[in-house]
Amino acid sequence: MSLLSARVEANRSAGRKSLVAYLVAGDPSLDLTVPLMHDLVAAGVDVIELGVPFSDPEAEGPVIQLAHERALAAGASLAKCLDLVADFRRDDAATPVVLMGYLNPIEIMGYAGFASRAAEAGVSGTIIVNLPPEEATDLDTHLKQHDIASVYLLAPTTTDARAALICQACRGFVYYVSLKGTTGAGHLDTQDVADKLARFRQLSNLPILVGFGVKDADSARSVAALADGVVVGSAIVSIMQEHQAAPQEMQRQLKELISELRDAIDE
Repeated sequence: MSLLSARVEANRSAGRKSLVAYLVAGDPSLDLTVPLMHDLVAAGVDVIELGVPFSDPEAEGPVIQLAHERALAAGASLAKCLDLVADFRRDDAATPVVLMGYLNPIEIMGYAGFASRAAEAGVSGTIIVNLPPEEATDLDTHLKQHDIASVYLLAPTTTDARAALICQACRGFVYYVSLKGTTGAGHLDTQDVADKLARFRQLSNLPILVGFGVKDADSARSVAALADGVVVGSAIVSIMQEHQAAPQEMQRQLKELISELRDAIDE
């Protein structure tokens, strides 16, 4: 069982909702990423979702698109992301780190090389946005050899037949994108989330986590009442963008946000 699977399953068994925090590696600088990861964990995050910077990040709203641009300008790359995970692992062997990114840099590195280097660095899982499960067999074979979980996305428009395929391919957890839109969008409909999760739970025994639209304590509380956990991204990256020139204030506000989210989903 991967570190990711063990953590989210243990949380579910204990009645604890998993809190996943997203940030882009290298935003606003490579030197700040690992300290921020440790800050998020100390404030109550269960899983770190580390964005791999890419020039054309699909499905991302303007907040996270700009974070990718800042990270690339700071010199971030897939190889450097793996170095950051290895640095994080020197002081934290317990928190799962999931790489969220795009297939292009992985293809350049090569599937076998990526899987090996990711395992050596301490990566626990992957979310490859533009790699559907039907085309993921080759990469997934290498990831399985290193006990790295593959997570795929379900959308509000996903049919039952396709959802069954996606759920079968997932390891660790199933990620439900709660909105028809990009990251950072609003208008979260909790009744629709409840209806969709009821459908998807007929197809998978894995924990189901919900992202997109979770941006504050109220939305986190509402979603956590329905799902096994929540994924928060744009709210975190917005703070990083606003305070990129003042790292101490950034860290203070991030800790405050995560503490509020943790308290909300624990209610």
